[in-house]
Amino acid sequence: MSENFVSDVQNQISLAFQASIETKQQSETALSESIELASNLLNQTLLSGNKVMICGNGGSAADAQHFSSKLLNRYDRDRPGLPGIALTTDSSTLTSIANDHDYRQIFSKQITALGQPGDLLLAISTCGQAENIVEAIRTSNESDIAVIALTGKDGGLIQHELGINSVEIRAPSNVDARIEEVHLLIIHILCELLDLQLLG
Repeated sequence: MSENFVSDVQNQISLAFQASIETKQQSETALSESIELASNLLNQTLLSGNKVMICGNGGSAADAQHFSSKLLNRYDRDRPGLPGIALTTDSSTLTSIANDHDYRQIFSKQITALGQPGDLLLAISTCGQAENIVEAIRTSNESDIAVIALTGKDGGLIQHELGINSVEIRAPSNVDARIEEVHLLIIHILCELLDLQLLG
């Protein structure tokens, strides 16, 4: 392995760390208020006895499952489980809806069946353009279900679908990897603030 290759690899690693750090620093300034609003909405939903539904595609689907596990089990400290459903996990349901109806409805039909007024949808999309996420938000709006949207770039189509009971948290980046890193940090912050509310 040449010295130039090793140097290039080390430089790329350093650049990736720096880009992630800079994006998170920008996010702290830009997103603190919207994260606080989202935290209040999340806490109010759960303390009222309602549930959280979470959806996303690809890496955002993994984030949905990650957040659901933190609600159902624990984040940092032991506490009673909280009702969170990742709408991304039931392969039979997802594929039957996509096959019998339309892929755009894979989340919205679940929300229609499972959602109740007072529930909360956490919708995750790096670009804000995912049509199945847009449909999920529309269905939530029609069902008196509040929405927290984690987005990036220019907010895409999602920003135009959010109602008065919604909060958008838009990562200040156009790079998918950086947006996803910010989304995961936001999920962890929401968990920390929830534990603070419940446990002190």
